[in-house]
Amino acid sequence: MLDHSKAPLLDALADYHRQDRYGFTPPGHRQGRGADPRARAVLGEQTYRADVLAASGLDDRASSRGFLAEAERLMADAVGSDQAFFSTAGSSLSVKAAMLAVAGDRGELLIGRDAHKSVVAGLVFTGVEPRWVKVRYDDELHLAHPPSPEQLEEAWERHPTAAGALIVSPTPYGTCADIAALADICHRRGKPLIVDEAWGAHLPFHPDLPTWAMNAGADICVVSVHKMGAGLEQGSVLHSRGDLIDPAHLAACADLLMTTSPNVIVYAALDGWRRQMVENGHRLLSDAIALARGLRSDIAGLPGLRVIEDRLIAVEASHDLDPLQILIDVSELGINGYQAADWLREHRRIDVGLSDHRRILATMSMADDAGTAARLIEGLRGLVTAAPGLPAASTVELPPPAQFDLEPVISPREAFFGRTETVKVDEAAGRVCAEQITPYPPGIPALLPGERITEEMLDYLRSGLAAGMVLPDPSDKTLETVRVVSDLSPSGARRSPSR
Repeated sequence: MLDHSKAPLLDALADYHRQDRYGFTPPGHRQGRGADPRARAVLGEQTYRADVLAASGLDDRASSRGFLAEAERLMADAVGSDQAFFSTAGSSLSVKAAMLAVAGDRGELLIGRDAHKSVVAGLVFTGVEPRWVKVRYDDELHLAHPPSPEQLEEAWERHPTAAGALIVSPTPYGTCADIAALADICHRRGKPLIVDEAWGAHLPFHPDLPTWAMNAGADICVVSVHKMGAGLEQGSVLHSRGDLIDPAHLAACADLLMTTSPNVIVYAALDGWRRQMVENGHRLLSDAIALARGLRSDIAGLPGLRVIEDRLIAVEASHDLDPLQILIDVSELGINGYQAADWLREHRRIDVGLSDHRRILATMSMADDAGTAARLIEGLRGLVTAAPGLPAASTVELPPPAQFDLEPVISPREAFFGRTETVKVDEAAGRVCAEQITPYPPGIPALLPGERITEEMLDYLRSGLAAGMVLPDPSDKTLETVRVVSDLSPSGARRSPSR
């Protein structure tokens, strides 16, 4: 029985200061002594004091005290996984490590088409060949839910040699997959299921939340503790369980990607959050769930605002829903979600986690209380009052759901690293895309390297930009031009190399 009252990394950091250690090592600011006073004034003295070297600092040069290893064992024990790895580079790193461990170099992996851009980056980096699994599109709400068991079964029948499957659950909208059924489908074939559960770090700690991936049979689970937990930005944990994944190989894959200079502050925050959740998580999450339930009712009472809930778990939609994600449709106000988010930030100093062509998303956490809830309600009430004076929302040309299933021509890695050229957007339809083009948030690519570009997708993205959509990753963020594979003709045939 492990002692969860301990926090090995936090305790070691406190002991470091009690012993008045001093290192002639990085970081060069020497616990803030050398930092610009103006930076210390903003970031805080304690931030610099806590920023110490992990090995030859917090621990000795051989890490013989095992503070990190003990903290990871406690984390795994707290949530019921076999092993846990801490990452200070977010779930973007953790999901790449999982992909490497399961599919290796140029192996095949079934992947839901609603995967985050970090998964696509993993395809480019690892050479893993994606075999796309269709997702459930809601043609009324125009959003994607995770793949159904039937869709995953069909994908396995088409691609029986795939090394495993990767799905996202919860989605950025809070909708969840039937992980138990998906895991069973994979396990009948002796293949592992990876769940990108970046938005689900809190799920193991309360029965009224959707089932945590490990409890539902997933083999690898990636969580971002900074999203729905109380970790710091970039704090992620990679969990594994069962005998379909070699734990030593998974650890080696994670080590390939992890920095050799991890941030002790991020590690310690993960450690502290685990202790907090074991000791008080049920109470804290019960309060948050009750608060979110009341907020839904209050927001629904504001004219022109609609809280979307039942529709998200209707037939052919999501299997479950995280109640802490409050999705608000603002279209009846005559504005779009981008305008609503901008107005709330400018006039009420409130930021929302997601905005799209008709919605905003308020993500509640165990840190929220009656005061923060009242602030959100007052901000939304102000938005309702101000909306008639805002410009009418620009129309976003949303293609039918089937148009989002673009034709993959070559692998993302081949397209990204191949010969490319930049063409005017009016000339891009029919060409093979050589870059990611991703509305952000939520960060689900609309166009991937290696996919054939369609007029409908370009119309969607260009009209979205005009309405306020943000595209952070293409080389031309105005989308006047697009990078395409230069030696592929619109028919997909290889062109003769130019002299």
